[in-house]
Amino acid sequence: MSKAPEVDRRSAADWLSSRVESQAGRIFLVTGANSGLGLETARALGTLGATVIMTARDSAKGEAAVESLRAEQPDGKFELRHLDLADLESVREFAAGVEHVDVLINNAGVMMPPHSLTEQGYELQFGVNHLAHFALTLLLFNTLLQGENPRVVTVSSGLHHRGRIHFGDLHGNQKYSRTGYYAQSKLANVVFGLELHRRLRTNGIGMLSVLAHPGYTATNLQSSGPTGISKLAMKVSNRIMAQDVGMGALPQVYAAAGADVESGQFWGPDGRNESKGYPTVVQPLDEARDRELARRLWDISVEMTGVHIDLEP
Repeated sequence: MSKAPEVDRRSAADWLSSRVESQAGRIFLVTGANSGLGLETARALGTLGATVIMTARDSAKGEAAVESLRAEQPDGKFELRHLDLADLESVREFAAGVEHVDVLINNAGVMMPPHSLTEQGYELQFGVNHLAHFALTLLLFNTLLQGENPRVVTVSSGLHHRGRIHFGDLHGNQKYSRTGYYAQSKLANVVFGLELHRRLRTNGIGMLSVLAHPGYTATNLQSSGPTGISKLAMKVSNRIMAQDVGMGALPQVYAAAGADVESGQFWGPDGRNESKGYPTVVQPLDEARDRELARRLWDISVEMTGVHIDLEP
């Protein structure tokens, strides 16, 4: 059976330590941190001295992840909290318990499952990848404002270039494509991140809204959602083409902690087609900058989540 690439963290760690100063005293919140990019992000932030709040839907897997990090970093500051992004009530309960955070990393995601719905009846990929993070960001907004150099990092994908927002069928009830609705959710991430940036600037708020994507990185995301031939194909391509998770996490870690990062930027790999490499500023799909699209998505996200803050466009 094909395996994911071996993880060589040394080159990624060397790159990070040479470019990012200590994050001691700062608190980072990473969603979906029990595996894959989230776990690697928590690991990297821990080496920088940060306190990391890690969320997981499965508490047992989350505890195992935290224990693995504590074994590697005995002085590390890692904390696990339960969060089910497929349930907006869980998002509300979680946010109410967060007393301090400096940086929010909207990392968690689901990829290409069979047509499924959240607790509130929304298509799972749109619900988890976009709506839950939209709600979490707004619910934590005032808490973030009290933080040190507050920042929101929203993790998207290169596949956002293939996305469009199906306003007439947001939840795939009429016609569902696993890839198409994954791309929709990742485009929604980019549109949201850029619109949040614009609203922050318009209202004179110093918080940063930054985007990141990992390129083609081997994680369990590709195997936990797809089924059948698609799952097998992704296992093979992970082995042959993908970069390891240590490199894949660098863009979002740098977006979260880099001193020269600016609001509205999109960080991704610097290699060919943004599939591999070290972090650099990349460009989103042109349509993601459409302000009318952004306004419409923002308004419908408020309606679906029931979460609103006074942040005029």
